[in-house]
Amino acid sequence: MKDTLIKIEEEVAACQACQLCKTRTNTVPGYGSSQADVMFIGEAPGKNEDLQGKPFIGAAGKVLDGLLASINLKREDVFIANVVKCRPPLNRDPLPEEVAACADFLQRQVTLIRPKIIILLGRHAMDRFIPGLKISLDHGKPKRKDGNVYFPIYHPAATIYNRALIEELQKDFKKIPKIIDMIEKEKDQLRG
Repeated sequence: MKDTLIKIEEEVAACQACQLCKTRTNTVPGYGSSQADVMFIGEAPGKNEDLQGKPFIGAAGKVLDGLLASINLKREDVFIANVVKCRPPLNRDPLPEEVAACADFLQRQVTLIRPKIIILLGRHAMDRFIPGLKISLDHGKPKRKDGNVYFPIYHPAATIYNRALIEELQKDFKKIPKIIDMIEKEKDQLRG
């Protein structure tokens, strides 16, 4: 049977591969366009996301919406997911076994969507795809790995606790359209 985002969503809803299934209200598989050029990957759902089953709808989601608008994008234009699909209790960091339990779901989403760029929101998402980096040093610098272009940036929630980071996040967001243009030009040259 052909893999689809709906199939993944159904599998996530039925998943009991780790202890997070015991404390979740809803799973949060992801949201957005299956044709997205830009995919955002965060750490894990928070309280509001767990209650509503959608990613980035709390305070960090408001920051993300503003940043998307700054580069003329809406949620419907992109795909937003998390490293883990269920809320860790008390918003603690996801445990390695929880990340591992969700790894296949996330990889299948990336494979199906085939975004031009994957924006890694914060250190947990960055560690999942390009381990060994430091978000404070490597944010705003695109990285190529396994045929994908990754762009690590600060997590929008970081700006809630440290308002000084909003300027860095805004600067990094302004780079996203330029990186996409660069990727498209490279593909044209390869075809040409």
